[in-house]
Amino acid sequence: MKHVVSVSIGSSSRDHKAEVELLGERVVVERRGTDGDIDAAVKLIQGLDGKVDAFGMGGIDLYLISRGRRYVMRDAKRILDAAQKTPIVDGSGLKNTLERKIISELAGEIIDFKGKNVLVTAGVDRFGMAESFEETGCNLILGDLIFALGIPIPIRSVKSLDGFARVLAPVVTKLPFSILYPTGDRQEESTPKYGKYFGWADIIAGDFLFIKRYMPQRLDGKIIITNTTTAKDVEDLKKRGVEMLVTTTPVLEGRSFGTNVMEAVLLAISGQRDLTPQEYLSLLERMQFKPRVVDFKQAY
Repeated sequence: MKHVVSVSIGSSSRDHKAEVELLGERVVVERRGTDGDIDAAVKLIQGLDGKVDAFGMGGIDLYLISRGRRYVMRDAKRILDAAQKTPIVDGSGLKNTLERKIISELAGEIIDFKGKNVLVTAGVDRFGMAESFEETGCNLILGDLIFALGIPIPIRSVKSLDGFARVLAPVVTKLPFSILYPTGDRQEESTPKYGKYFGWADIIAGDFLFIKRYMPQRLDGKIIITNTTTAKDVEDLKKRGVEMLVTTTPVLEGRSFGTNVMEAVLLAISGQRDLTPQEYLSLLERMQFKPRVVDFKQAY
């Protein structure tokens, strides 16, 4: 049996544990939050290092990515370095492969993105998704400056995002991560903000905690494309009038885990310390993985 633990600097109230069978392997999957305490995350990893098959790094990105450039987050590097024996991943491998693939599949089978208004909360967090959206012919806003830095300037192309990233990322990656992204108990806070951009969008995509923190009371007719939603989150979106929810990672015992968790699961099943993008895609194809699509217009 394989054992995968996602050590997250997010709220411990979102902790979850499941046992699943994938490709003939039984896997225990856990998410353990440290309520924003990076030192606690480091200690937890050090205590489990060599005792589990793979770690996921949750609640924080190791890299900000733009057009092949990777900018290392200083706080995340501390967590990465705590694992000396067990491999650790942050989900960027799946964000760049699985999410890119899913947008292409949705465009071909379920959703016509052409001409639709699409808001991605942070393109450097979901660069594969951002590129795939742009290829569909949608009207795109990348909310990196808006949601992470509180600067109300929409970025309207991947090329423009890359320009901002070259200038800002070397500075931003050295900031405390809690300035850029809700950690600990702040993940449970909801302060409606940036209503202009939520209202403009037909489709809202990206990290769910960014969406959850700032979304308005009503989201009538909107499509949400995200991951890491609990059963409570799904019910809340339904009440707000969301038309459709797509989660890019599978539901395990009532909730969708983050990309870091699923990337760690694939790594554990493979028995390797590292996988190429093609190897991730090959494993996903063997699993016959499909995104979860909840159509709230139908019985739910």
